[in-house]
Amino acid sequence: MENRAERRLDSITRHLLLPLESNHTLHKVGLSSNSEGLKHEKGEPMVIGGMVLDIHATPSIPANPRTTTPGKVSYVLGGVARNVAECMSKLGAKPFMISALGHDMAGNLLLENWKSHGLSTEGIWKHQNIETAVVCSVLDASGELAAAVASVECIEKFLTPEWIERFRCNIHSASIVMVDANLNPSALKSSCQLAAESKIPMWFEPVSVEKSRRINSVVKYISFASPNEDELVAMANTLSGGNVFCPIERDSSIGKCSKEKLFDMLKPAVWILLKNGIKIVIVTLGSDGVFLCSKGGPSLMRASCDGIKPCNSADILFNIMTASCPPKPFSTLPDSERGSFLFAVHFPALPASVSRLTGAGDCLVGGTISSLCSGLDIMQSVAVGIAVSKAAVESETNVPSAFNLATIADDAMSVYLAARVIFHQPML
Repeated sequence: MENRAERRLDSITRHLLLPLESNHTLHKVGLSSNSEGLKHEKGEPMVIGGMVLDIHATPSIPANPRTTTPGKVSYVLGGVARNVAECMSKLGAKPFMISALGHDMAGNLLLENWKSHGLSTEGIWKHQNIETAVVCSVLDASGELAAAVASVECIEKFLTPEWIERFRCNIHSASIVMVDANLNPSALKSSCQLAAESKIPMWFEPVSVEKSRRINSVVKYISFASPNEDELVAMANTLSGGNVFCPIERDSSIGKCSKEKLFDMLKPAVWILLKNGIKIVIVTLGSDGVFLCSKGGPSLMRASCDGIKPCNSADILFNIMTASCPPKPFSTLPDSERGSFLFAVHFPALPASVSRLTGAGDCLVGGTISSLCSGLDIMQSVAVGIAVSKAAVESETNVPSAFNLATIADDAMSVYLAARVIFHQPML
């Protein structure tokens, strides 16, 4: 007897052979009804940032200082931008990557893997004077990061405005541009300005607390940002010009607080980012899920994604979600044109058999961006992102070797149905 996944895949195959039927809830956003004009509006996502070889050391017993500990050491292909781009490629998109690698062991591993996905290497600067970025991480027994040493100077040194400028045409035709905060401030600004010339939406991935502060000089260009709690606070403090906000102490008592109380603690910092022009703030909360935040209401949140051009290569993701995901009545909530109105939706995390956590956030971003580029709206896309991140934490690598789209669709449907509005009020 066929199992559930086989039946789902068979159903999807039949669906893809038929004209797509009208669906009032899962709809492609920002598309022209003029099919001739649409041919010139399609593009692929652009990713600018680091390609890194991660060395992961996981002790088999609790580690003691100043001595060796038995365990497992593995090489994992990483880098925030690279992880996001690889994830997107396995969901049907064909991201164009701008990065830098050396002619060394780490660079060769990363480059050969990139070529194996059939992706362009045109934007990857390869030179003998470049020492490929390497991060050595010590994980605890649960897969959480305990300590790390990062040698990533080449990203700041070689990903220059001049190198990025070479790909002006690629940026101008992109569906969306994602930058990671490993870029030096001048390269960040150059990337944003090039995208702004053609009104291409920008996604800022903060990378770390320290580097998240680089938002300050480019915030006016950013449409999407995906900080965790600590990065959110650091970004809000930078944009406020002082230490106005304190990090959230996730001790046992606060860790078990309601999502409403947690959002109440974070919303002043979220509001600072929105007031400074960022349209969509996605706050990642680990096992507590995601807060999706914007000004106004659900229609205005969806409208914030209208500038994203649909991909030529990601239709299957749209089709599988259209076939699987039922309506969610967020549209019954009113919108507000007032600038002081904050709208936030909580999306839960999914139960998972955790193998490692290091790629989960990057895959959440990659899944969300791929979904947006396929034509899904932001709420559907975040649900897909969470489903993809579940697959990542159950994998031994930062990005799973492959995604089962039927499973992703089932998991995304569960997340989407469980999402709920957590705040829909004016900010005082």
